[in-house]
Amino acid sequence: MHLHKYEKVWLVFGLGSLALFLIIIGFAAFWKGTHPQSHIETIDPQNVEANEAFQPENLGLTEVAEGKYVVNMVASAFNYDFGKEEDGSATKTIRVPKGSTVLFQITSKDVVHGFQVAGTNVNMMVEPGHISRFEAVMKNNGEFTVVCNEYCGIGHHLMFGTVEVY
Repeated sequence: MHLHKYEKVWLVFGLGSLALFLIIIGFAAFWKGTHPQSHIETIDPQNVEANEAFQPENLGLTEVAEGKYVVNMVASAFNYDFGKEEDGSATKTIRVPKGSTVLFQITSKDVVHGFQVAGTNVNMMVEPGHISRFEAVMKNNGEFTVVCNEYCGIGHHLMFGTVEVY
């Protein structure tokens, strides 16, 4: 079988590219420890309050150490539950100091939702029955909009909030 010179060049280029991509993926996965989000911790989507993190009094922002915060939230039918203000009204804003490390812990009661803090690298899929976690360092001052980036129904556009970094 005879291969033309250009076929040989493209064959070598294609196989070389494939080998390079596999080496990069292997390096990232095994040496650097990069891996896709796992769903190790599950939760009953019909009873999320049974998990301590998602009990109504534990929702919202909690400082766990100096410069380290945890945000517990529940996504459900066109709403993010960020917790309550001191007067009992629902809050739609999380306020954290610049440079702080924030662990977002979110679950869903009904359907798949998205959770994205626009302008940051916080972006995850929130599935019923699973606890999604993402840790981020809030490096820039400003107001960042929280949006649901997975279509979840007719009221999808009503799912929003704000992360304020001061």
